[in-house]
Amino acid sequence: MEIVICKTKEEASRIAASIITAAVKANPETVLGLATGSTPVTMYDEMAKAVAAGEVSYKKVRSWNLDEYVGLPGTHDQSYRYFMNENLFKKIDIDLANTHVLNGLAEDPVAECAAYEKQIKDAGGIDIQVLGIGSDGHIAFNEPGTSLASRTGVVYLTPQTIKDNARFFKSADEVPTRALSMGVGSICEAKKIILLAFGANKADAVAAAVEGGVSQYCTASALQCHNDVWFFCDEEAAAKLKLKDYYSWRSSIKLQKVQVND
Repeated sequence: MEIVICKTKEEASRIAASIITAAVKANPETVLGLATGSTPVTMYDEMAKAVAAGEVSYKKVRSWNLDEYVGLPGTHDQSYRYFMNENLFKKIDIDLANTHVLNGLAEDPVAECAAYEKQIKDAGGIDIQVLGIGSDGHIAFNEPGTSLASRTGVVYLTPQTIKDNARFFKSADEVPTRALSMGVGSICEAKKIILLAFGANKADAVAAAVEGGVSQYCTASALQCHNDVWFFCDEEAAAKLKLKDYYSWRSSIKLQKVQVND
């Protein structure tokens, strides 16, 4: 893991976006794994700026999203398909036919998840996977207690996640209780992983994921076993890391090697 600690989420998002931009410029057919929620929005805005400036094109890029609520159509304003269309896809030159989000209305959710995994495999796997992290340390919708070898499937949301996501709905009662989600094992097959974490409410989760033991109680901790993971944090999210100074020193050297301008 490389832990990049920035003063603000804007700075962290800009550096993370530059890594994706550089990758797509080097390989126009890059396969992206994308995430929803408020955390990656600033990074998506930076990616869109690079397209608007003529620095990069996403015309040949393909993408697969992490998850989707069960029961919501893609036209629902809280569905993850709708989120991606509004917050990224409409702002860049990607072909919508090359973007993939799990179907929350699938008649056979199990078959939908199996087909999704096959699509990713047939595409050659995810080159760069974007992640956020839940306040309880979950990635995608892989709640505490999920097997670290789990595959894409139907999952049940914990009361904490429902509470965290209620701000996007009129009330907590409207938050779906189930979702379709890439599994931890599925996520860890990506060649590179970029995780974003901002705010004091993520400090415990970041500390557990980075410095705690590898455990199903913090599914993000599985990333410790991956050979190319970048955690981008602001100061608040990194506040409880014991080795903050060391991480900052090491990541500054690594960022220079990948030629990212910070």
